[in-house]
Parts: sequence; structure tokens; C-alpha cells
Amino acid sequence: MAFGSFDSKSSSHTMSEINMVPLIDVMLVLLVIFIVTAPLLSHSIRIDLPQANAQPVEQAPRTIDLAIDQDGLMYWNEQPLAVEALALRLIEEARLDPQPELRIRADRETRYGVLAQVMSEARKAGLKRLGFVTRPSAQGAATLAN
Repeated sequence: MAFGSFDSKSSSHTMSEINMVPLIDVMLVLLVIFIVTAPLLSHSIRIDLPQANAQPVEQAPRTIDLAIDQDGLMYWNEQPLAVEALALRLIEEARLDPQPELRIRADRETRYGVLAQVMSEARKAGLKRLGFVTRPSAQGAATLAN
């Protein structure tokens, strides 16, 4: 900003200085605003809550291990299961509260059609938690060991 002088005796060169007064005014206004609002941000209401002696209920989530071998035979928690009985078992488990997690362990040589059928039956039954059990690769296990 260039300002001239009203003094006729001074030279005609321009004066370049920043007027600091408006900046100081803004800083003071902001300081006052922060001083006023800071206590309001940490204000809390004191409430005397009732005491309870009950212990929290801890439910361990149940899991169902469904293994499928390369021939398409199924095992429900290590017990043989007929393909026809799968839908009924899944419906029974879906009615439970909380629902168990269905973990599918499939052989590498298992046909995808069998897996798709199992997933479809689980969805029709209403199971919401579905997972796959895999074995880490040798390269991934070596990375984890380092």
C-alpha cells in the first residue's frame, strides 16, 4: 500500500508500510470470541446414575464348520451330512439368536457349482454370516515369519 504525506516539506517518494491496526483489532476480536466460547465446549451436565449389580451377559459366537471334499461330500462339524439335509440344517441354524457363523472349508479340487449351491442355500435360509477357511500360502507364511 502506498501512502503519501500531507507534509509538503517531505520528498515526493511513496511510503510502503502495512497498517497493523486492523489486523490487531481482528486478532483481539477472535481472542475474545475464543475466551467466551471455550468454557461452553467443555460444559457437561452432572447426572447421578443408578447403580446396577448385574453382570454383563457374554455370549460366545457359535460357528458351524462345513467341510466339502473334492467329491462333493459335506461334513457338518466333522459329521457326515447328506446334501438333501443341508437346507433343513441351515434353516434351523438361521432361526437361532444370535445366528452362528457358517465357515466353509472346501477342498482345492471342489467344483465351484457345489460351493455356489451351498452359498445359495445359506442365503435362502437367512444366514447372514458366511466365511471361507483358507490355508496361507508358503510365500505368505514366510513373510509373516520375518
